[in-house]
Amino acid sequence: MSLRDILPTTTLIFPENRPNIKILSDVQMQSLKEPDSFWRKVADELYWYEKNGSAFQVTPEPPYGRWFANWKTNLSYNALDRHVSGSSKSKVAYYWEGEGGEKRKITYNELYEEVNKFASALKKLGVKKGDRVTIYLPMIPELPISMLATVRLGAIHSVIFAGFTAQSVASRINDSKSTALITADGSFRKGKTIELKSIVDEAIKQAPSIEKVIVVRRTGSPVVMNKGRDFWYRDLIASADKFAEPEPLTGVDPSFILYTSGTTGKPKGTTHSTGGYMTYAYYTQKAVFDVKEGDIYWCNADIGWITGHTYIVYGPLFTGVTSLMYEGAPDFPRPDRWWDLIEKYKVTIIYTSPTAIRMHMKFGEQWAQKHDLTSLRLLGTVGEPINPEAWRWYFKFIGREKTQIVDTWWQTETGGIMISPQPGIAPIPLKQGSATFPIAGVDADVYTENGAPARVGEKGFIVIRRPWPGQFMTLWNDAEKFKQVYFTRFPGVYYAGDYAVRDEDGYFWLLGRADEVLKVAGHRLGTIELEDSLISNPAVAESAVIGKSDPVKMEVPVAFVVLKSGYEPTPELKKELQMHVRTTIGPIAVPETIYFVNKLPKTRSAKIMRRVIRAVVDGKPLGDVTTIEDETSVQEMKNAYGELQAEIDASKATSEKR
Repeated sequence: MSLRDILPTTTLIFPENRPNIKILSDVQMQSLKEPDSFWRKVADELYWYEKNGSAFQVTPEPPYGRWFANWKTNLSYNALDRHVSGSSKSKVAYYWEGEGGEKRKITYNELYEEVNKFASALKKLGVKKGDRVTIYLPMIPELPISMLATVRLGAIHSVIFAGFTAQSVASRINDSKSTALITADGSFRKGKTIELKSIVDEAIKQAPSIEKVIVVRRTGSPVVMNKGRDFWYRDLIASADKFAEPEPLTGVDPSFILYTSGTTGKPKGTTHSTGGYMTYAYYTQKAVFDVKEGDIYWCNADIGWITGHTYIVYGPLFTGVTSLMYEGAPDFPRPDRWWDLIEKYKVTIIYTSPTAIRMHMKFGEQWAQKHDLTSLRLLGTVGEPINPEAWRWYFKFIGREKTQIVDTWWQTETGGIMISPQPGIAPIPLKQGSATFPIAGVDADVYTENGAPARVGEKGFIVIRRPWPGQFMTLWNDAEKFKQVYFTRFPGVYYAGDYAVRDEDGYFWLLGRADEVLKVAGHRLGTIELEDSLISNPAVAESAVIGKSDPVKMEVPVAFVVLKSGYEPTPELKKELQMHVRTTIGPIAVPETIYFVNKLPKTRSAKIMRRVIRAVVDGKPLGDVTTIEDETSVQEMKNAYGELQAEIDASKATSEKR
């Protein structure tokens, strides 16, 4: 397979910046050649109580390195105290807007005061260094406040996305053995109220380690308060001390646990450090987003995921930037809610997902064109590879063909962005769909099945060959699985589980999860490749491809497609799309059939739930769907699949009679 078979035809954007690739290369070479001195220099821009010994130490066991092991610092101090002692005291830390239009403006000093009071309250409740605190909150300011108050005491937070079921919450609590839990009476989502406190009450029945529950008043929903266990957040704040001394922590003390879930097995508790994570979050926020004094930065992920941890809370606050934080859905009450927010707050940087971009493509560019988006100077993408068609739409209609795009690749486990354009270091030519080059300190490569470096244009597995500061330290309570999952596939290097390819210019192209592949008549096909092919057709806004069991070919692709406004689902269009895949990839990749739907099942963080689609096709139980954004999408998918299967069965019966 040649490079042309894998990658779309691309055009360089901002090609006049080509010489700046050398600047990135020089920074990269220096960071890999002298990691201790490179990261020490970055760390010197942050606050440390003590700096003892080297910044980096090699270890014989995974993850093969320790960062700032004998240095001492505190995340909360670096996010707040460092700023309020200077001119940033009155600077806005967060503009917050609720789904219903409520607004709050929180300065760095106000955030500092609230975090100190809540940390004091937690301390009075018995929370101390090393304790685990579970946080189950919607996207309200009390979420970052809770995180910062927890790490201020040296405790370890475990944020759970406020959409998981009681059973999911309980399993995470039981793994971390949290003693305190912070939640809200409820949350709002597309005009509906979700009763969070009742979910917590149910979870605690299965999680006996919880001793204290703090409840934030958000929706006004009636809740049951268990005397001696449950406390109102505002009551605690009212009687709290005004200052809580930050706990000095070593660089290798854990700061937080974040659980990642897959289609099978229990969630894995990725455990991040203090010193390395802090330094890497700070560096990548500056290098990738090129944050400046007057920026209004908006990462519209959910803090329940790693993107929100690093690029809504820690990275922005370490660098002292002003952020926008939004509670609601991107299309509520109208499809232009995001564009309205950008215009209203004069957002300069937006960081979002390709899935969200494709959703807005489906709504149509007319919604964005109603608003003045000229404040934007940088666009970002995260969460999955971005297909070139979505990249071009984003560039043209949101960036007005003037704004650089930073397409980023990274994972929960990596702590921060690993491969991305880096305008904060040097602007470079962009290729639609490529994440470009590694961040400083990231020794990335592409390996074949047998562990050899892949040739130019040869698809393989992306690996990281040496430690970097943001990497997670272990899996909570499961060091053996940590080694097995991430460091045994290719001994001595980190296995990310993603496919990638490098082109003749050295650019990295991410091709999706290595376990999201189809095996059709012996040929391995990545689902992202098929989805990109479908989306490149002008009629298609979104697509999801999964494999269906086949007695002859082992698997055959089936596709669910959302059309753009103005296109109708017809048999002719279905044939056209199948021919389009045949032309762009090859006959082996043509979907057996294509189902037209109005929406795909997605999580509230806008990721397509392919396992749900697969369950519908296979006729199996759906499993946990508590994180789904719109439950009607599943029923619509079932109806579309059932109707078409009935047509196929009727056609077969007619043929047999003949």
